[in-house]
Amino acid sequence: MVPSSASHARAGLSWSSLYIIVSLFLLSFVTVANALAYELQKPLAETEVPPESSSSTLDDLFTEADLGDSEVTGRLSWARPAETLQDLLDALNVMQDEYFVLWLGTWPSSIDWTAAVLGTHVAATLSSFSSCALGIVDDDDSHECSFSAFENTVNYFFSQTSTFYFGENAFSLRNQAYDDMLWVVLDWLENIKFQDLHSNLYYSTSNSSSTNTSSRGWHGTQFRDAAAHRARIFYELASAGWDKTLCNGGMIWNPALIPYKNAITNELFISASISMYLYFPGDPIDAPFVANSQGAGPTERYPHNPTHLNAAIDAYAWLKNSNMTGLGGLYADGFHISGWRSSAQPGSRKCDVLNTMVYTYNQGVILSGLRGLWLATGDQDYLRDGHELIHKVLHATGWPHIYSVKWAGLGRGGVLEDTCDSHASCSQDGQTFKSIFFHHLAEFCRPLRQQEVSFLENEKQQPAAEDDWDEVYDRHLRRCRAYGPWVEHNARAALMTRDDDGKFGQWWGLPFRQLVVSSDLVNSSTLPPGAVDYRNDGFDTDPAIGGIPRDFNDRGRGRTVETQAGGIAVLRALLQWQTSDALL
Repeated sequence: MVPSSASHARAGLSWSSLYIIVSLFLLSFVTVANALAYELQKPLAETEVPPESSSSTLDDLFTEADLGDSEVTGRLSWARPAETLQDLLDALNVMQDEYFVLWLGTWPSSIDWTAAVLGTHVAATLSSFSSCALGIVDDDDSHECSFSAFENTVNYFFSQTSTFYFGENAFSLRNQAYDDMLWVVLDWLENIKFQDLHSNLYYSTSNSSSTNTSSRGWHGTQFRDAAAHRARIFYELASAGWDKTLCNGGMIWNPALIPYKNAITNELFISASISMYLYFPGDPIDAPFVANSQGAGPTERYPHNPTHLNAAIDAYAWLKNSNMTGLGGLYADGFHISGWRSSAQPGSRKCDVLNTMVYTYNQGVILSGLRGLWLATGDQDYLRDGHELIHKVLHATGWPHIYSVKWAGLGRGGVLEDTCDSHASCSQDGQTFKSIFFHHLAEFCRPLRQQEVSFLENEKQQPAAEDDWDEVYDRHLRRCRAYGPWVEHNARAALMTRDDDGKFGQWWGLPFRQLVVSSDLVNSSTLPPGAVDYRNDGFDTDPAIGGIPRDFNDRGRGRTVETQAGGIAVLRALLQWQTSDALL
């Protein structure tokens, strides 16, 4: 469906003022960055990609033994940053106005774990927003009103994340699967990261660009202790899932079910553990809801706890050596243990029955963990592993063959898809997966923030490495630059699924190329051999009613808060590539 050209601004917010402010700032990049110096193109203009007959930059990236330089081909060719920012603001506005209920403090149509993911997206989007707006306000008094409009918008959405703290179903989540608990950990750590970033950029006495310095910093940081407490409690609860009695390690998915050691729970544990090590500010709260039953003590309530670092290192070593890979070297869903009947009859005790099902989010969550492991250890192998995985994902979408409609394993024509997308058989879980991938991809390729630079410059914490950390990370970002055209390609595909209300659809691959397709194309996305798609359900996938083509994204569950989050995540990733000098 062709997207509506109308903006979806809502009453009560000074969107026009905010858009003008940030547009003027972001458009100033155009005169500096050659990648954005081309004449504005129409929304359906082709993404520039390397010629299919030439060797891909992505192929060249992984022939080197280290993170050395490599030539980047292709460039961002479409919308300017100000337009992407407006699309992102519209998408966030729609998600919060249409799906979030303030007095309940949650998104009522979500489920517990997807609500935690939605909270993560809001906090991460505010961080991107705050970063992009740096420098738009100077000492000129004429900017005071403009900064007030900007700050009012930030506070508007942050207040909603604060009410979600009380609306979150925290009691129920304490008794759910370990992966459900770990989504909560990542949500509140992301919230803390935003609090620290915004306070440092605009309210720090050490930042000359700050416009409102205060010994207390930004008012939102008073919520840090509560967010840190919830992150710690749920991390301690989830840590009980680490099990060495089966498979010599690894996280169990759900203690109430037959043992299943799956990719997502282990990836979440890695990313949550290293995030606790890097970003957890300490927890001064002793009660209520202390998880003493999980063996937590006061020594685990401080920043940069080596216990968290060691947990992340051990968990990734186990995952990497587990052979939990399937089609195209992508992460498969997980392992069962053959012959297992009970703890007294554990069968083989080995992870030897692999479910080869491939999901997009299983390729994403580990990326933020790998970036964090490099920050903490200086080991370049972590970054290299991340780039290799991204390389495999891009090829599994058919990239750079953007005109192909052939199913490539995780998409077609360079557009990311889960198998359920074209069939309209995605469950509420499945509708969330692509947003998770793009969130963690953006985190993997995010430029360093001041807090991280300070960590790396600290002699007591500086990781041992053969090369200087700043040179290594510059090479890492130069490699990330090559993914920009692919991110842009997917953002444009996602935008094409918006309806007249600004709501994003689930299947990005179809509307981007054609509006009428055969049932053969709809059914062409197939499961890997031997795979079981236990995450999604079956729906009627008849592509037309009475022979008249209809909106394919109205089938199945249709447009939901989870599909809206997908649009937000890919647009936020695109904005990062468009506004970061190192990624241009």
